[in-house]
Amino acid sequence: MLPPRLSIARIILNRRPLRPPNLKCNPPGLRLFTQNSQLLLVSRTSPRPELPYLYVSSGPRFPQVNSSIQYQSRLARYLTTERKQRIKSETILTVKYIFYGHIVLGFVLALVWLVSVEIKERRYPTPPEWSFKTRNIYRTARIMFEPNFNPSGITEWPQVGNNYWVALARLEDPSLDGKDLQMPEGDDHRVYVVGINALGFSRNGLDLSLKSEEWRRGYYSVLMGAARAAEHLDEEVRDTTRNITFPVEHMIGPSNPRPKPVPHGAASPPLEENCVPASESPQTFYTKILTSTGFSTRQRLDAALAYADWLDFKGLHETAEEMYDWGLDIAMGALPVGVNNVVDRKTGIINNNATYVSNNLLKATTALATHHAQNNNLTAALPIFLSVLRARRQLCLPPIPDPPKEQLSNMEWIIATAKSILVSPPYPPPPPSGDEVPIRTPKAVCEEAAVMAHIGEILFASSNDDSKPLLKESKSQSTSRKQQSGLGWTRDAVDVAESTLISMDEADLDGRQTCAECLKTGMDNWTAMVRKMLKDQQGTVSTKEEKIGSGRGWFWGGQSTEETEEDEGRWERELQLVDEKMVSVQRLLENEEESRKHRKPGGWLGLG
Repeated sequence: MLPPRLSIARIILNRRPLRPPNLKCNPPGLRLFTQNSQLLLVSRTSPRPELPYLYVSSGPRFPQVNSSIQYQSRLARYLTTERKQRIKSETILTVKYIFYGHIVLGFVLALVWLVSVEIKERRYPTPPEWSFKTRNIYRTARIMFEPNFNPSGITEWPQVGNNYWVALARLEDPSLDGKDLQMPEGDDHRVYVVGINALGFSRNGLDLSLKSEEWRRGYYSVLMGAARAAEHLDEEVRDTTRNITFPVEHMIGPSNPRPKPVPHGAASPPLEENCVPASESPQTFYTKILTSTGFSTRQRLDAALAYADWLDFKGLHETAEEMYDWGLDIAMGALPVGVNNVVDRKTGIINNNATYVSNNLLKATTALATHHAQNNNLTAALPIFLSVLRARRQLCLPPIPDPPKEQLSNMEWIIATAKSILVSPPYPPPPPSGDEVPIRTPKAVCEEAAVMAHIGEILFASSNDDSKPLLKESKSQSTSRKQQSGLGWTRDAVDVAESTLISMDEADLDGRQTCAECLKTGMDNWTAMVRKMLKDQQGTVSTKEEKIGSGRGWFWGGQSTEETEEDEGRWERELQLVDEKMVSVQRLLENEEESRKHRKPGGWLGLG
């Protein structure tokens, strides 16, 4: 029998303190093989047996028997059922997002394009009778006129002209936009558009009496645009092998033995045998307007004056004067029955007792007087300008305007704004034909100031010999009086134009532009006149002093010296006054230019 101490010791051993459980060594919980989990891919220690055909090794744990077999085993193990379902769903979702994104992007682009078309339409209205393609071609040609269209600031006249020619050909095509258009019989003189042999326009005038006024107005605008493009392409040729336009001075051929080199980076110069004129002559489009039936008096007169100005530019002054006379005949032919002896047909001077002077007559006579002045025929130009000024000052004042309408409420303003955005404005109403007697509007006052500036310039220039250029030196006393008289006319013209521009309505864009141009021209003439008077005065001071020194008496000499100093100081003060005036006028013109850029007629979608 054991001693009692042993039992006690065993009890003590059984009571030793227990250690805390080792959580790191605890085996993971049981997992059923029927459950899908990511434990195999995440956990480093797996309770499953690590067999070669079940384990995707990340290192050389097992010998690589065959790399292709190992790659296939890895790929087979990577494309699990869960991954296949997820990749499939993500692929379908990606395709849906791409498809829906393209649909939304297409709708956004279509909306942007429609808004841009609406903006262009409001800025350059087109007749609703035209097809969409013709309207788009016409708007594109009008936009190309803008200086900021091309980053270089150079207008691409070949493209502008081609757009106008295509629009013109489509308007004259009976199967497109020329329905009910009466073509001349046996019209073999047709011009076909470059690159579109099926489209062409006639050189002869057409009968437009069956077309609407809106259609005729748009057709006239296309013809005038084509004529303007033809003016810029008059001295250019087109290389038929490359369809590139060059100035005729770069063409290589017998007619141009010394061609100028082309600019750096430009295409090689063309050969004469491969060149044709880049455009029809401007005469084709101007005479087409003059010989067509259906245009208003103002439209035919504008075409005649534009053609005459082009002839003046080409140096054909006699032919240009005939065109100005033709324009005067057009204006007089539209006067009411019984109105006679309004203008002297030989001199172009308006009769003092004329009671019915139409706006077209004032425009035609002013253009004729300007033509005479540009060709140094001042004796014929001055009486015409004076008669025009007298007729303008006899115009009737405009009627009292209606009181302004009450301001719209907030709801009415919201409705009007939404309507202006969603509904396209109608085609603008036709402008006045010019056959009526004008009234003395602010624009007419600015035109009167322009006539005064012309009279002042002619008086200042007529002090010299007619055979000499404008603003030449003159030393006689009569010459000085004429120069001072011309300076006075110019000064008055500047004052009238400035005061009218300041008080003119902001909505009268055409009138404000006319006043701004008149004010700028008057200030330039005033500055040139004063500088010349000061230069002439300084050049004659020494001569006058010599004459005074050899005078007949002491008292006469002192009086002449005082007058000379007074005259010299006068023109210096006048020049200082002109410089101060130029600063204020320049500021006014800059403000006018900025305000013109920010004006946006035609609603929120309009552009100014």
